[in-house]
Formats: sequence, structure tokens, C-alpha cells
Amino acid sequence: MSTNSAPVAWLTQESYTRLKAELEHLSGPGRTEIVARIEQARSEGDLKENGGYHAAKEEQGKAEARIRQLTELLNNAQVGQAPADDGVVEPGMMVEAKIAGDVESFLLGSREVAGDTDIDVYSERSPLGAAIQGKQAGDIVSYTAPNGRNITVEILSAKPYAG
Repeated sequence: MSTNSAPVAWLTQESYTRLKAELEHLSGPGRTEIVARIEQARSEGDLKENGGYHAAKEEQGKAEARIRQLTELLNNAQVGQAPADDGVVEPGMMVEAKIAGDVESFLLGSREVAGDTDIDVYSERSPLGAAIQGKQAGDIVSYTAPNGRNITVEILSAKPYAG
């Protein structure tokens, strides 16, 4: 029996469109450009001492990894509007919380939704994300961090991300 265990990621339509365009470029023209660079470098002779060849092969490896990452993300994405502004913590919400005494603001969901912004992002599958999911302002929860420490979190607010 085969089951798809890939996690579902919430994406805005804008994020989905941007990532789909990146995937199409990487798997089309981007892939062709890298192959051309590899062929050009290969024609320059001895591959053992050919820095251009090795750099192009490394770039190809990174591009192929990104293609796999984007393909999985887009195949398992839930695309739609931001969640309702009901104050409940869920993917797609900007959360303000007091974590171990410090007030922090972050997006709950996928790093890809935040794009090039410098917003902190926590996955809903992270220990923090799992602990606060479904909570709302005033709720206090605790979770065990990867280092074994017990951390208390008070939800101050949750608003839909408007990136």
C-alpha cells in the first residue's frame, strides 16, 4: 500500500504562481543554459583541472535539487486565499506571541510564502507550530524544544498574512 506522506503547504495564489514560473524556468531554459555551459567547459579539455566544468556541474546539481523541491511543494500545495481573520492560529497567519518571555512575530506556514522578505517563518509541523495550531489570543501552551527544554508560549494575536 502506497501513501503520500508529503506534507501539505498553504500558499497564496501569488506565491504559487511565482514558484510555478521559477520551476518552469529551471526545468526549461535554465536547464538548457546549464547543459550548454557544461558542454562548453567540457570542450576546453582536461576535466580534472577544469574549474568552469566543475562549477557548471555544481550549479546543475543545485538546480536539479531546487526543481525536485519545487515540484514536491507545488504538487502538495493548498492554494487559496489567506485564512479567515478569526484570530485562530493556522498556516498563513502572522502570529504575535510571547515565547519564553520574549515577544516575537512570525508567519506560520511555508518559507516560500514569505518570498524574499525577512519575516521569520515557522512550519506548522515544527514543535512550536504544532503546539500553537488552533490556539488564539490569550491561550498559553508549552512545548518541548529539540534541545529538550520546555518552552511556554502565550498567543497575543493571529492575523492573516498579507504579503
